[in-house]
Amino acid sequence: MDKTNPNIRLQPQNYFSNPYSTTHRQYEALRAFFHEGVSAECVAKSFGYTLSAFYSLTRDFKNKLQDKISEEPFFRINKQGRKFKDVTGEIRNLIIALRKQHLSVPDIKALLDTQKYKISERYVFSVIKKEGFSRLPRRDNKDREDTRVNIKEKLSAAKSEELQLDPEQFSTENSIGILCLLPYIKEYGLDVIIQKSLYPETKTINKISSILSFLALKLSNIRRYNADDLWCMDRALGLFAKLNVLPKTGWFSSYSHRITRRMNIDFLKNLHEVWRQKGLLSDTMNLDFTSIPYWGDDSHLENNWSGKRHKALASMLAVLAQDPDSGIIDYGDVNIRHNNQSKVILEFLDFYRGNNENDQTLKYLVFDSKFTTYQNLRKLEDRNIKFITIRRRDATIVDELEKLPPSQWRKIHVMNANGKGRTLKIFEKKVAIKDYGKFIRQVAITGHGKIKPALIITNDFDIKLESLLRKYSRRWIVEKEISEQIEFFHFNRVSSSMVIKVDFDFTMTILAHNLYRLFTLNLTGYSHQTDASIFRKFLYNSGNVVITSKNIEVNLKKKRNLPALLEELERFQGQRIPWLDNRRLFFHGATTS
Repeated sequence: MDKTNPNIRLQPQNYFSNPYSTTHRQYEALRAFFHEGVSAECVAKSFGYTLSAFYSLTRDFKNKLQDKISEEPFFRINKQGRKFKDVTGEIRNLIIALRKQHLSVPDIKALLDTQKYKISERYVFSVIKKEGFSRLPRRDNKDREDTRVNIKEKLSAAKSEELQLDPEQFSTENSIGILCLLPYIKEYGLDVIIQKSLYPETKTINKISSILSFLALKLSNIRRYNADDLWCMDRALGLFAKLNVLPKTGWFSSYSHRITRRMNIDFLKNLHEVWRQKGLLSDTMNLDFTSIPYWGDDSHLENNWSGKRHKALASMLAVLAQDPDSGIIDYGDVNIRHNNQSKVILEFLDFYRGNNENDQTLKYLVFDSKFTTYQNLRKLEDRNIKFITIRRRDATIVDELEKLPPSQWRKIHVMNANGKGRTLKIFEKKVAIKDYGKFIRQVAITGHGKIKPALIITNDFDIKLESLLRKYSRRWIVEKEISEQIEFFHFNRVSSSMVIKVDFDFTMTILAHNLYRLFTLNLTGYSHQTDASIFRKFLYNSGNVVITSKNIEVNLKKKRNLPALLEELERFQGQRIPWLDNRRLFFHGATTS
C-alpha cells in the first residue's frame, strides 16, 4: 500500500490494518501477539520488524507494565481533578528566595525534592524567567559548593528513616557519583563485613545504614559533622545508605559515643582478610606516624610534631600501615602515647599475623629512623621480618664518611617510577649497632639532593642495592597518603578530643580511602592519583535517579571523564545490591550536562 498517499489513512477500513505512526504500529503488533495469539514470526513479517527487534519490543513492553513509575505505554490518561497550581505561592516564594542566593535551576530542584514538593526543572525555570532573573555567571565547583553551603533559607529536612524504595525519581547535585562505588562494596563483600561487625545500631537505623552514613560523608568530601548538615538535603547520599536522607549532626555525634577500640580493630582485621584474599597486599608494608591536631583546650593530649605546621602541637598521634603496590591502608590506630610509641611496630605485626606466628606473607617493614628503637629492630629480626629504615647519623659517622677516598664510593643508576633515573654514590659495609646485638647492613648514599649522606640500614644482606633503594623511596608514598588524609578527608578538623571517637573517624577514613583505591585499580592512568583528584574528575557530578520496582537507574550528567567512568562500570551493570532490596543497579549517561 502506498503510505505516502494521505487519502488512504482517512479510510476507516485501512486505519487499523495499516498503521502509519511508530507508536500505532507497535500497539497493533503487540496486540496481535499478546491478545490474538499470532506467532512472533508472523507479526514481525507483517509489521516490518526483524524477529530479534520484535522480541526486544515485547521485552520492553513487559518491563513498562511491571514498573509502577512508568507512564501508560500507548494512551494518554487524563488525571482527574485540577492540574497542579501553586495557589498559596509557597513554592514560588521559595524558588525566588533560593534564586536570590544564586542557586541554579538543578540546585533548586534537588533541594525541593527533599521537601514535600514534587515539581519539574521546567516549572522552576518558568518561575525564574517570569520573575525576570538573569542567567547566573559561570562559576567553578568551589564557588557553587560555597553557594549551597551558605544558603540562608531555612529548609527542614525530613526525619531520617529506612527508604522503602517505592517507585520514584529525584534529582541530586554533585553527590550522585558516590553511588558508583556501591558495586565495589558488593564486589568485595564489604557489606557483609559491616553486617558482621561489632558496631552498634539504633532503633530506627540499622547497622549497615549507620556505617554507610558515615562512609557517604567521607566519600563526598564533607568537612566535618558539626560544620553543617546540608547533606540532609541530598537524596543520593541517603540512597547510598538506604535512607530517605542522611541523619542530622546530633545522630553522628551520639553514635560514635558507643564505639570502642575493640570494635574498630575487629573491623580492620576483617578488612585485612579481604585485602589478603583479593591479592591486594604485597610482601611489604610502609609505616609512618602522623599527628592529628585538636584546637580545643583539653590538657590531656600530648604534644606531637606536626610536619604541616612545623612545630609541636597538642594532638593525637596516629599510625598508618600502607601497601606500596595497591595503595591500600591496612591498619590505623589513634590510641598512641609517647610511652608506647616505639612498640607500635610490634603491635602491627601482631595485628597482621594474628594467631599465626609462622605466617611469612609479610617480609618487609619500611619506616623512618624515629619509628622504633634498635631493641625492637632485633625483635623483628627474631620474628623473621626484614626491615628497611634510616640510621640516625651523628657527627662522628658523617665525619668518617667524608674522609673516605673517592675510590671507596661506587656509582649506581636507580630508575624512578616516572621512567627517569638518577645516579647515586654508594658506600656499603657491615656495622655493629648498640642494642641490636648483631652486624647489620649499612648503605651510605650521596647525590640524592641532601647535603649530608643518608644512611639506610637493613637486616637483608641478599637484596640488590637497586631494589633496596627503590623499596625505601616508595615509603614516601605513605607520607603522601597522610597528607591526603589531612587535606581531602579533613583530618586536621576533628571536632572531638575523645581519642576513641577520633579513632572511629579514622577507621571510616581508611575505609573511604580504600574504596577509592579499589575504584582506580582498573582505571588505567589514574591509579597514582589522589583521592581528591579521583573525586573531582569522576564522582563529583550531578544527575537524577529513577527507582522502579526492580531497578535503580543512575543517570549521570555529561562530563569530561564520564566515558571512562561508564566503561569501568560496564562490568557492574545490572548487579544486585543486597541492602537495597536486591534491586538491579544501572548507570547511564544523561542527555544534559
